[in-house]
Amino acid sequence: MRFYTYALIVLTAVLSLCFANSAIAATNLPLTYDQIKGTGLANKCPDILGASRGRGIIPLENGQTVTFTDMCLEPTAFFIREEAGKKRKEPELVPGKLVTRATSSLDFVKGTITANPDGSLTLTEKEGLDYQPITIQLPGGERVAVLFTIKGYKATTQTGLNGITPSTDFEGETDVPTYRGANFIDPKGRGLAIGYDAAEALTAKRDDFAKNTKDDRTSKGKMSLQVAKVNSETGEIAGTFECEQLSGTDLGAIKPEEVVIRGVFYAKLNI
Repeated sequence: MRFYTYALIVLTAVLSLCFANSAIAATNLPLTYDQIKGTGLANKCPDILGASRGRGIIPLENGQTVTFTDMCLEPTAFFIREEAGKKRKEPELVPGKLVTRATSSLDFVKGTITANPDGSLTLTEKEGLDYQPITIQLPGGERVAVLFTIKGYKATTQTGLNGITPSTDFEGETDVPTYRGANFIDPKGRGLAIGYDAAEALTAKRDDFAKNTKDDRTSKGKMSLQVAKVNSETGEIAGTFECEQLSGTDLGAIKPEEVVIRGVFYAKLNI
């Protein structure tokens, strides 16, 4: 009797999860907290059904500016660029896995899209939940801390579009803030806003002097958004993205890694 009761509970849970997934994918209907809790659905981006690459257009006239809201970027693949073992060989992308909890997506990102005289489009990010600290683990067990971000993103498209179509590609740069904040203190008690300015006593011979100076500079990353689906009636767009940026450096204490993140995105234009 207990076995059948347990099987019924498991079946109910599986059906509920499948129903919640299909509800988000098909209709983007809001779910209650109890329906989302413990399912990981809060980390997933909406999708557009009934649209395929090569159909649909959201026309934009020269000089016209539209705002977008609810932009969501859900990373699905993570890579670290490592030097090849042999000379005269290009660096290789080593796949890694996400070890952070299901909080890796960017969401509620807002900005504008402007039509230019040459038919190209300019996308500018303004605000939102536009960064997430994540950790990527390589096959050998090494873990890399990354601040996945779309902060300050400004991108342009190819010319002659005169609107957003399923073949529109945005390419531009992002601002990548330091992974550690000003209140981070290293093992020797040094920090930017708090802690010591320098380590007390003599530094070890193998301790690089440059590590005594904290570095909180913002680096630049590259990101491309490839629109694959367009709903001209609702103003929704969706597709894939690829981001190249540097990992965290513990305020200059370690050498950054080159990180490549790929995934899917969604946005809604206010037209």
